[in-house]
Amino acid sequence: MEHRIEKDSMGEVKVPADALYGASTQRAVDNFPISQHRFSRRFIWALGLQKGSAATVAADMGFKAADVAGAIRKAADEVMDGSLDDQFGLDIFQTGSGTSTNTNANEVIAARASQLLADGSVHPNDDVNFGQSSNDVIPTAMHVSSVASIREDLLPTLDALAESLEAKAEEFADVVKSGRTHLMDATPVTLGQEFGGYAVQVRNGAERVSKALPELEELALGGTAVGTGINAPDGFAEAVIALMAERTGFPYREAADHFEAQGAKDAVVMASGALRTVAISLFKIANDIRFLGSGPTSGISEIKIPSLQPGSSIMPGKVNPVMSEMLMQVAAQVIGNDTAVAWGGANGNFELNVMMPMMAHNLLESVSLLANASNVFRERCIDGIEANEARARELVERNAIIVTALNPHIGYDNGARIAKEAVATGRSVRELVLEAGLMSEEELDDALDIKKMTEGGVR
Repeated sequence: MEHRIEKDSMGEVKVPADALYGASTQRAVDNFPISQHRFSRRFIWALGLQKGSAATVAADMGFKAADVAGAIRKAADEVMDGSLDDQFGLDIFQTGSGTSTNTNANEVIAARASQLLADGSVHPNDDVNFGQSSNDVIPTAMHVSSVASIREDLLPTLDALAESLEAKAEEFADVVKSGRTHLMDATPVTLGQEFGGYAVQVRNGAERVSKALPELEELALGGTAVGTGINAPDGFAEAVIALMAERTGFPYREAADHFEAQGAKDAVVMASGALRTVAISLFKIANDIRFLGSGPTSGISEIKIPSLQPGSSIMPGKVNPVMSEMLMQVAAQVIGNDTAVAWGGANGNFELNVMMPMMAHNLLESVSLLANASNVFRERCIDGIEANEARARELVERNAIIVTALNPHIGYDNGARIAKEAVATGRSVRELVLEAGLMSEEELDDALDIKKMTEGGVR
């Protein structure tokens, strides 16, 4: 690889000849060969949005020449649309402020803007980073990218999943089956009631995530180094944020307190916690569905899950609940991400949190994983589920716990005796109650109406 020599305040550095970035970025490349984790497309997009908007406002306020600002805006737009993604290869495990990545953006945009200008050059710090600091740019990018990802990717996907679950709840409204508590037989429910509960879980989760958005829409930009706003012109951050809101359509606003916005990351912790709750809900739903479809001959088998791929390299004909297993693994990853985000949030020291790159990566990964997994789970599992009505009816009719509906008529103690005898002998609850003379056939017909049992009340 051919190289060129770049200089910074620490001396000379060898940089790939065709790289747009400079010495500071190269130092981070050399210093942090830690993982294969890079900042996501959304995060790089957010950096481009900030830099281009800041340049436009700087020119409007008379601090930068129009041609320089225009070139910066154009280069930043290329960062936003992904044209320069190959220039953003830094590891997320780097300086805790994300300074390396802010510098990366400054250098790339400055070099590209310089190429676009007919004459003259653009300086990474003096021009691209004008009125900003890594310490307010990175937390702003965290919030901007998270809001966009949640609003455009996750919430629509959760809404679609809830709609599919609601459709199944309606489709299965009359499929009566055994309820189960403690993994043991309980009084009857309908399959529709179960799927309706799943739909509400998803909708409640989406609402919880939505409640985190107003705090994420508060941006740290304007606090610069420590929250005081040193080197940022009066009104600069407010104008930049207003332009960012106009360009995206999202209601971004300047933080009410810049010391909180830079020293703490509570909004990110809250949002991650809401994502964790969604993950837990999805885990429960996916796990229930794989049990409901288990078998097909020696399990519950009350539903038929779409067959997607062979389930074994040694057992012919075996088909596994792969979509449920995928979603459960995603949920586990999101829960782990949240643990790291929470610990990162606890490590704000005085005027700056120094765990921001990791927190940003984990939050955005969780949003992306939940959105992608929910979409695939809906399309390849939920929409194709069929009820096995015959199996559901068979199991519920063998369920001795239906004797619970007779408690108002024969009492708990008689009911317990009948249930135990039914399990021990294999005889039906109806037969044993009639034999004991506890109720008439007409009374039993009404009280043991299985569908009515799913509607509550005394029969």
